[in-house]
Amino acid sequence: MKILQSLAKLCAILAGVLLTAITLMTCASLIGRNLLGATLVGDFELTGVVTGAAIALFMPFCQIQRGNIIVDFFTAKLSRASNDKLDRFGALLLGLIFGLLAWRTVLGGLNSYNTHSETQILGFPEWTVYAAMIPPFVLTCVIGVYQSLFGFGDPHDAHDALDELEAHI
Repeated sequence: MKILQSLAKLCAILAGVLLTAITLMTCASLIGRNLLGATLVGDFELTGVVTGAAIALFMPFCQIQRGNIIVDFFTAKLSRASNDKLDRFGALLLGLIFGLLAWRTVLGGLNSYNTHSETQILGFPEWTVYAAMIPPFVLTCVIGVYQSLFGFGDPHDAHDALDELEAHI
């Protein structure tokens, strides 16, 4: 689990760096447009491209931190064991969905590469965005499947297991 956490953190850091760079570029473009009458050509294209990649890069960290929205209205009165089973099932579904997303992103990237698809103003090759999205999608898939099989590694689970062990001794 440590390696998955490290990879998820690395992805989140990279996403943060990308978003910071896009924010600085947008500020430079706005300042240039409003003060100097000059703008950065294609800044909105780069914003879209980088934002798409950054969103994908945040997904593994979100899953490993259990940061996805959980609607527990119907499960609030269930036991901890029942909720754990449902959470694991949800993690499995998320893992499978991200596996599907990774597969379809590979196919989309190959299609974009084969057709030489580019952004309209800058001519930025679109396949690179697909390529940037595939590893975090695969990592999110692996994290979801791992969590469904082995749990979430919550500290309170280990504490409960120790309390249960002590009760039997």
